[in-house]
Amino acid sequence: MDYAPTISSIISPEYLSEFVKVHYNLDASTTCSVLKTGVNHTYLISDLDKKYVLRVYFLDWRTPNEIEAELKLLDYLKSNAISVSFPIKDKNGQYIQSIPASEGKRYAVLFSYAEGESIRNPSKEICFQLGETMAKFHQLTLNKSINRIDYNSKTLVHEAYEAATKFFQEDSEEMQYYKRANTRITSEFENADTSKLRSGTIHLDFWHENMKIKNASEITLFDFDNCGNGWQFLDISYSLMILFRNEPDKASFKEKQTSFYEGYASITPLSKEEKRLIPFGSLAIWLHYNGIHIKRFSDFSNPFLSEDFLKYWIHTVQQWMAFNTIEI
Repeated sequence: MDYAPTISSIISPEYLSEFVKVHYNLDASTTCSVLKTGVNHTYLISDLDKKYVLRVYFLDWRTPNEIEAELKLLDYLKSNAISVSFPIKDKNGQYIQSIPASEGKRYAVLFSYAEGESIRNPSKEICFQLGETMAKFHQLTLNKSINRIDYNSKTLVHEAYEAATKFFQEDSEEMQYYKRANTRITSEFENADTSKLRSGTIHLDFWHENMKIKNASEITLFDFDNCGNGWQFLDISYSLMILFRNEPDKASFKEKQTSFYEGYASITPLSKEEKRLIPFGSLAIWLHYNGIHIKRFSDFSNPFLSEDFLKYWIHTVQQWMAFNTIEI
């Protein structure tokens, strides 16, 4: 039978259950179920009393070299006592699997399961722990680079804005804000005092859905799919903006932000220049992810990406910038 070509497919959990049994010597009772479909697909693998997570990358989303760089980073963090969801080798000592999907070759990696829960609006105490954990991560990756994207004004915002001009009406209020933000971020980054900015490998996606918290303090990090190279304050930028968005009481947010900074400073200091640029880093990353929405419209974002969504997306970051008394 001939089949029409596909852009992307959701691979059958039944197929993947048999796949992991064979490649990882798991028990015959092992089951597989979909955890989340998104930029990549993730599946829950249950083997007797153990759980794992299988990530199946979208076609051509990451090269084998890029995936390998991510996995090396995770092994490095694990070996240095950072709690992460780490990759697991198959029976032949390999991390990366190849799956013959209908759209073409897709890659898959089995990861350890992160225990705990995702907390959308964490306490001050957890914010302290998050700051501490992030600082430890930054200490380990300071001045290190991996075979991944370099995050800067061009790759974060300019490319996203260029993509947006081809997708949205340029004369809308939101696109005019996008344009001003692109110009402002470029200027701020180009004129920053780089002697006061730490660089290294960064996660870029530190938010509640990419960490699990156990016993109200033990934080396990995962989903390093967007890791790359850049200024370390960018990680702080995104986390604080998400905390701001999720906390309706802004006085409470200020306390949580202070607690986060205290946790971070307990491990390593944060310069005044890094703090000054944090709101601009938040704006840059927020627009960068809108660029990914546009790039992946055909196989990921089409259920929600629209002019109305752009209004929401820009309004959200406008509130954050206004909180920091910055006008774009």
